[in-house]
Amino acid sequence: MLDTVDIQRQLSERFGQDTLHPQITADGLPTFWVPRDRILEVLGFLRQNSAPAYRMLYDLTAIDERAREHRPNQPISDFTVVYHLLSLFPVAEIRLKVALLEDDLSAPTATGIWPNANWYEREVWDMFGVTFNGHPNLRRILMPPTWKGHPLRKDHSARATEFEPLHLDPKRQDIEEDALQFKPEDWGMERESGDTEFMFLNMGPNHPSVHGVFRIVLQLDGEEIRGAVPDIGYHHRGAEKMAERQSWHTYIPYTDRVDYLGGVMNELPYVMNLEKVLGIEVPERVKVARVMLCEFFRITSHLMFLGTYVQDIGFMSPIFWMFSDRQKAYDVIEAITGFRMHPAFFRIGGLSLDLPNGWDRKVKEFIDWFRPRLNEYERMIVPNGLVIERSRHIGAYSQDEAIDWGITGAGLRATGVNFDLRKARPYSGYENFEFDVPLGHNGDCMDRLTVRIEEMRQSTNIIEQCMQNMPEGPYKSDHPLTTPPVKERTMHDIETLIAHFLTVSWGPVIPAMESSTMIEGTKGLNSYYSISDKHTMSYRTRIRTPSFAHLQQIPLISQGGLVADLVAIIGSIDFVMADVDR
Repeated sequence: MLDTVDIQRQLSERFGQDTLHPQITADGLPTFWVPRDRILEVLGFLRQNSAPAYRMLYDLTAIDERAREHRPNQPISDFTVVYHLLSLFPVAEIRLKVALLEDDLSAPTATGIWPNANWYEREVWDMFGVTFNGHPNLRRILMPPTWKGHPLRKDHSARATEFEPLHLDPKRQDIEEDALQFKPEDWGMERESGDTEFMFLNMGPNHPSVHGVFRIVLQLDGEEIRGAVPDIGYHHRGAEKMAERQSWHTYIPYTDRVDYLGGVMNELPYVMNLEKVLGIEVPERVKVARVMLCEFFRITSHLMFLGTYVQDIGFMSPIFWMFSDRQKAYDVIEAITGFRMHPAFFRIGGLSLDLPNGWDRKVKEFIDWFRPRLNEYERMIVPNGLVIERSRHIGAYSQDEAIDWGITGAGLRATGVNFDLRKARPYSGYENFEFDVPLGHNGDCMDRLTVRIEEMRQSTNIIEQCMQNMPEGPYKSDHPLTTPPVKERTMHDIETLIAHFLTVSWGPVIPAMESSTMIEGTKGLNSYYSISDKHTMSYRTRIRTPSFAHLQQIPLISQGGLVADLVAIIGSIDFVMADVDR
């Protein structure tokens, strides 16, 4: 991690010591408060001129500070806008904050520095009511246009029972339907140009090619796409709001439902983040078991991508074969965790159970089955003329465009950027495994396809190494805040029994802190930014998902293509709407 003193020196030399107010955080990330009128200068400097240059706007969110009790050495703030920047080479992060008062909730837009700030700022306005001056189209993005209030404010209700019962009478239905009508002028689109009258076509929100409840409004000149407006939010379930009503422990099953194809991969950054804060060092057996299960879910997720992608562009049979192989992988996952898609198997400090007897035999059977199957899929799909025709040079973007738009994972590596967090900044023992990082060259649909095929092969190699080198030892840490705690201690005395009961019921009390942890998920970089106010539940939980950033780029990479090309582009992105909308 970059030395905080070094980046503070660079910023102080450029902007003066009075511009920065450093904050110590539990994750050790360089964190600075910056005046609102200087934030764009600081962001621009960090993007272009600092060493290293923080090329990527990784995340942008906000905090409602009004109910927070523990804010040592932080400026007065009713609401805080948080910018999270990322340098890929070397891997370095920095967090900037802007303090806002309730009677003046506005900040300058960063869309002139990073194009992907557009959706993030819309989300902050939607959830918190912060206005970004100069934003090209500041409107709701996750909530319906008719929604009243800003859901992530502390004074906004969290449960359906706290609202009036919904009555969808004919008048209310007309209002809701009118609000969803697309008006091209609102998005800066023309209805006609010269002697051409454009057609506006709705794809979704219920259409098999959009892979979920997702709507794209297309501006068409014949079959050619002149403009596109992605419309998300139909799958929003308030996952971040739920974290404020669940204990640190009982929130773990909710994480599985974010990228619902990623399973335990969602749990990993959440529990690792809390373990870092609490100073819990998990046993080596836990680290290796976590890696093995995460790679199983990388394979099942990529198989879903591969089957649905080739179906989107004209194949029928492969999706059935790949679903069959996914079931074989889920059989192993179920044998180990007790569940298939959403195991909720990781715990703060370890695992919920030890690996069962015979787990290694099940893993070996899958590896022996899957390796030749994957080779067969590759021979069948990659050289196929239809796949090449529908994929090569379609939906291409450059390395710089990928970084500017916050693209990570296979979508970034398809452009030739050799960045995989498991290699660049290993976690959970990934430094102990031998595997390659597959790369593409053109950043098109074809490269995104071939990179993911090779990633499955590398995941299989990692799983085999886990099987062959699984350490002996406990499956949870011997730490008082491990959840659930060590069972053998419960019958020692009544105080221990009470402590065990409270720890299981409520989970640990996390000290007042701020911390984030990032991993290489199935679809790109995924992280949890947790804020504790010294309670048994989160004060604020921010889930940064890769799919949210990836969908924002659709208008850029679809411009000038055909509607059929857009179907291939959407499939090649590999997203799930729960990962977008949360």
